[in-house]
Parts: sequence; structure tokens; C-alpha cells
Amino acid sequence: MEKNAKIYVAGHRGMVGSAIVRELERQGYTNIITRTHRELDLCRQEEVEKFFEEEKPEYVFLAAAKVGGIMANSGALADFMYDNMILEMNVIHAAWKNGVKKLEFLGSSCIYPRMAPQPMKEDCLLTSELEKTNEAYALAKISGLKYCEYLNRQYSTDFISVMPTNLYGPNDNYHPEHSHVLPALIRRFHEAKEKGLTEVTCWGDGSPLREFMYVDDLANLCVFLMNNYSGNETVNAGTGKELTIKELTSLVAKVVGYTGKILWDTSKPNGTPRKLLDVSKAEKLGWKYKTELEDGIRMTYEDFLNNPMRAER
Repeated sequence: MEKNAKIYVAGHRGMVGSAIVRELERQGYTNIITRTHRELDLCRQEEVEKFFEEEKPEYVFLAAAKVGGIMANSGALADFMYDNMILEMNVIHAAWKNGVKKLEFLGSSCIYPRMAPQPMKEDCLLTSELEKTNEAYALAKISGLKYCEYLNRQYSTDFISVMPTNLYGPNDNYHPEHSHVLPALIRRFHEAKEKGLTEVTCWGDGSPLREFMYVDDLANLCVFLMNNYSGNETVNAGTGKELTIKELTSLVAKVVGYTGKILWDTSKPNGTPRKLLDVSKAEKLGWKYKTELEDGIRMTYEDFLNNPMRAER
């Protein structure tokens, strides 16, 4: 990408989109286009097509999505499938129609089968059934990935996709019901510390293994891939390291400064037993993550403390 190229970042107010904007600016890109949801509803095809026809962006980072944790996903299956399917199809299709040089689609590691061989390689996609608690979201993301691939095959576009592992970092969502596990734990332990609670109860039994990636590392990879990768197969984005949810809760409690007991409600679902990405493809391209988990949690907690209104989202 040329430094003055017109670059559209869809979803710039979200955790991933805002990190991509920060990274582009850090690297000296000067012509970044953004639109709020109020200015441009990506679920409205007519609005999206008008935007692309008028603005003619040269490059697109598609980071917009309806996201949430286990509770949000399982409680609104239809909403998660519809909103994500519609917005990504609208953007990808309009990008193709208007001659975008390159598009990068941001997916999620939940696209891979529930019992995929670990660590999960890119080619294990669609080899067996998905995790039921987020199946609707996964199907939408798989559709976006495949649409990019099919446009490449049929029309010789240069549309790529990236599948991140569990993300966290500045501008995360700390809502008590709709957030992912790491920001939810930050909020829960912070509030427990503030209220002087002697114990905190977490979902499941703490046994699932998870991988976590600091969002600014993902943004760096996204820009790197836009400049260095073309292909129909997605690229995994992660650290290649994992820990149990129980270990994660202890680490978050340590960073937050909560010293009470941590209890487990085993009547609640664990989700997928293990989710570790094989990141050898990104590493062979010449990229590797930088931020270790405890350092990243500390920076995320500082973001939470410095932005109190964000905790209400």
C-alpha cells in the first residue's frame, strides 16, 4: 500500500478497527477513511454501494462485526448470523464492484471445528462440526471468508482473510453479559476489589485451554499481510501459546489486585475444550507477535481504568 493510498477501515470504533487505524497512522499512512454506524449502516446494501461509488477506496480492512461472548452468542443466534452475514457481504461485494485493489477480511478462530486437531491449521476448516454455542457467528464468518476466495477465483480479485484467536486490549467491551472472557474477568475482579468481596464465581470448571492475542499485535499483522500476502487460504493470527481459563483468572486477579477466593459454577458451559491456532504460516511470512499476556492484561486494565464510560457498553 502506498502511504497516501485511500484506505477504508470498516468498524473503526471497535477494538480491532481502532487498533488498525492506530497502526496505519503509526506507519505513516495519511489517507484513512472511516464512517460511524450512524453515518453508514453496513447492513443497508444501498448505503454501502453509494459509499463505495462516491469514495472509491483503494484498500479495505473489514473489521466491522457484531461480536460477543458465549452468553451473547447463544442468546441471539439469529441476530449474530444475520447482522454479520449481511454487513460483510455488502462490503465485500461493493469492494469488488468498485475495483478495490485489495480487501482484508477479519474473521475469528471459532470458524474451526470444535474438535479440530490442535494446534489448528488453516486447512482444517470445514472438516467437522462447529462449536454449538457460537455456530451462527462462525457460519457467518466462514461465508465471508469463502466469498473472498470465490471472488478471487472467479474475478481475479486480491481479497485475503485473517483469522484471529481470542483478542483483548484497548477499546475492548467490558459489558457484564456481552463481553468476551478476558475483559469480563477484568471488570468482575475490579468490581469485586472495589466492593471488598471475599469471593468471585466464574463460569464452568476452568479447564478449557485458550490462546490470547493483544489487539495491537493483530493490527500490526493485518497491515503486514496487506503488504506481504495474497492467497485464497486464510492466515491464522495468534501467539501459539495457551493457558487454562483457571490460569487466566488467576493472572487477571493478580494484575487487578484482587486477593479473594475464585469459585467455579460447573453448571455453566465451558465452551470448546481447546482452541490453539497453528501460527507457522504467519511466522514463515516473517511475522511474530510481540506482547506477552501479563503485559497486555496490564495495559488493558489501565485502559479500563482510564475510560470508565467504556465499562458500561
